[in-house]
Amino acid sequence: MANFYAIPTEWWALKNDELLVLLHTTAHGLHIEDARRRLKFYGPNELVKKEKLTLFHRLILKFTNPLIVLLLVAGALSALLGQISDFIIIVVITFISVVLDTFQEHAAGEAADQLRKSVSLTASVIHNDEKRETEFSHLVPGDIVFLSSGDIVPADGKLLTSQHLMIDQSTLTGESYPQHKRFEAHVHEDDTVAERVNCVFMGTHVISGEGTMLVVKTASETELGRIAKSLVGSRVKTDFEKGLSEYGFLLIRLVAILGPIVLIAHVYKEHNLLQSLLFVLALAVGFAPELLPLIVTINLSKGAMRMSKKGVIVKYLPAIENFGSMDILCTDKTGTLTENAIKLVSFEDVNGTKNDDIIRFGYLVSFFQSALTSPLETAMLHFRNIDTVGYTKLFEIPFDFYRKRMSVVVSQNGRQRLMSKGAPEEMILHCREVKEEGTVKIFSQDYKEKVRKRLESLESSGYRVIAVAYKDVPNMKRYHPSDETDMTFVGLIAFLDPPKHSVKQVLTLLEKRGVSIKILTGDNDLVTKKVCEELSLPVEGVLLGSEIDRLDDRALSHVVDGITIFARLTPESKQRIIKALRGNGHVVGFLGDGVNDAPGLRAGDIGISVNNAVDIAKESADLILLHKDLHVLADGVYEGRKTFANVMKYIKMGTSSNFGNMVSIAAASLFLPYLPMLPTQILFNDLLYDFSQIFLASDTVDETTIAKPKKWNIHAVERFMMVFGPISSFFDCMTFIVLLRILRATPALFQTGWFLESIITQTLIIFSIRTVIVPFFRSHPSRMFALGLCGVVLLAILIPLSPLAPLFSFVVPPVTFYFALVTIVIIYFILVESAKLWFYARWEV
Repeated sequence: MANFYAIPTEWWALKNDELLVLLHTTAHGLHIEDARRRLKFYGPNELVKKEKLTLFHRLILKFTNPLIVLLLVAGALSALLGQISDFIIIVVITFISVVLDTFQEHAAGEAADQLRKSVSLTASVIHNDEKRETEFSHLVPGDIVFLSSGDIVPADGKLLTSQHLMIDQSTLTGESYPQHKRFEAHVHEDDTVAERVNCVFMGTHVISGEGTMLVVKTASETELGRIAKSLVGSRVKTDFEKGLSEYGFLLIRLVAILGPIVLIAHVYKEHNLLQSLLFVLALAVGFAPELLPLIVTINLSKGAMRMSKKGVIVKYLPAIENFGSMDILCTDKTGTLTENAIKLVSFEDVNGTKNDDIIRFGYLVSFFQSALTSPLETAMLHFRNIDTVGYTKLFEIPFDFYRKRMSVVVSQNGRQRLMSKGAPEEMILHCREVKEEGTVKIFSQDYKEKVRKRLESLESSGYRVIAVAYKDVPNMKRYHPSDETDMTFVGLIAFLDPPKHSVKQVLTLLEKRGVSIKILTGDNDLVTKKVCEELSLPVEGVLLGSEIDRLDDRALSHVVDGITIFARLTPESKQRIIKALRGNGHVVGFLGDGVNDAPGLRAGDIGISVNNAVDIAKESADLILLHKDLHVLADGVYEGRKTFANVMKYIKMGTSSNFGNMVSIAAASLFLPYLPMLPTQILFNDLLYDFSQIFLASDTVDETTIAKPKKWNIHAVERFMMVFGPISSFFDCMTFIVLLRILRATPALFQTGWFLESIITQTLIIFSIRTVIVPFFRSHPSRMFALGLCGVVLLAILIPLSPLAPLFSFVVPPVTFYFALVTIVIIYFILVESAKLWFYARWEV
């Protein structure tokens, strides 16, 4: 009994008799007791379910992020310093950010459950030699299942019988057309899912016909189960999220290095140890970007609101940031680049001339046949309304794989005529005559070669082509495929899923914005090349799924960048392509709407689906388009880059300013007999500076900044900090000289003067640092942001003059100091503008 558990890997290539023996079953089905034993061994036929974590567990895991850790430590230090308000602000902002992120992840984690629910149905199974209805979850390898029109295939298996069986596999393989399945077909061990015409797969649909299947694979072992299994892991960290983690580690390193240096300097100068320790702790708090989560959330929320007005629902906020970095968009073909509506686009006789007889015969076959429902038949019937009055259907010879054609026999005015349409190569072989300009002639070899050349031309251009023929027949009760001989060839009919002409403009726009397009499809490569040609999308290379399967990950990474079209793909192939592109340093967006797209949606930096997509695709996506339109994506790229640019402004300005302050403090600590700034003054400085950034989300962005993708580059941030931080320190030192040498400042005046210079210069210089344009005043900030910056500067100037001054140990500086401060600000702007010219000529941030 134990041997039946061993299921061959390439089971689709075995003969049915061999497979029945290996599975210890027969065409008469399993005994009910045998089925129960197998169910205990294999488990229920259900797709893998993600082990759900409690919300509390998810929250705990979020606190492993180094930036979150740094913020919480900063909050704790604020509490130790008695700054309870700072403690509350930091903790509340951090907690809100973590909670939002946790709920987003929880929603995405429901994807596998949605997929499982979509196939919880019943199937007709033979048990104890009787046909009975059984829940999908109770099916086991060895079961015999009946399939008929409208059924969902409940498992992966091999056909034992089939009659005109057409299966829609589009959600699994991406094929535009239903596949004709036949049990007697022979396939090879290395054939892909799309090429296994003797098999059926879980989650696909029976369009027409009927058959019986031998269940071979169930649950997570099915092709659909493998997809679901790939979704139960945690979401891959996006480029933006990894960048924030790197930024958190950078700040931790700086605090760990500069903090002890300052403390050692204070101890060396024999300052009060406790006061020195509190001072260093205040520096650490001030260095932490308390408002970064809030700044990021405000920017993302505003971007999400703007995108919602344009028909995009944002499920996962960090995805907006990734739009700013995205340099490759991977998309399926059907419905994105094409209309997803197969149309009859051409019909012609042997001379390439349009002839209404071709359409009339093709229409009548489609109208009277009843065995097949397919997009080709629908396109045929919708192309032109043909009057069928006077025609009577006498007989139908359905389509089958061997003949590759279908025929109907109709009667009109006492004459019986067999009309046939099908694969042109087969039709040519069974025609003896040809109709040319209303005259019937012998179908000579010259005519046949002429048709074959035209057929080759059409197919190489991506058209799906059928041929039409007819034959007058005597009145009989039954007709057979053997009657489909010596017919008269009428002409060819070409079909195409036409490209969206509006897409051409969008592709050009995306290309100008530095986003290259790659097509990932389960469909034919020739059809896809034709669509790309129509849209003027250059095709650098084509790679088939079968070729990808023969490449290891390293070899695939070497070729993916040079390929435009990836055709006949499996879900795993799509996922491997996206991972290879990301491994090569690209930020990848993926647009898909089928079950087969779900792994790719999770693997990319940005997963994009549409409102009418299958549930699993929508659950796996970060963004949902209310309309499958690339115009919306182009707008999303703009919003993403704008949001990314504003967040990077905060990081650049804050990091360079704080680094400069810490260097200045380290320097001042070496020669001052007192603290250069009190802990409360440092915290107040930090609070005012962060408050000035609240309106950053409303700031304008230079067109040059969003012209190309911007990737997160922590090394670029470090370079910016190392260039502009010391500039800030230089002017701090100038202030020290003015205060000590010219004004002979007391400790209170020194601390007040440096506080004013520090907050005013680092706030005003934002007008320069926020833009790469020189001079800075050619780039206009938003009114709200500019007023916020000026308001903070005004508040800083007034505080020492107000009744609140004693609260922070401030004194009123002399007028001379303000003249010196104005001079410092002017020189500061000149030097920073010059540094910008030098810096941006070498690097980008």
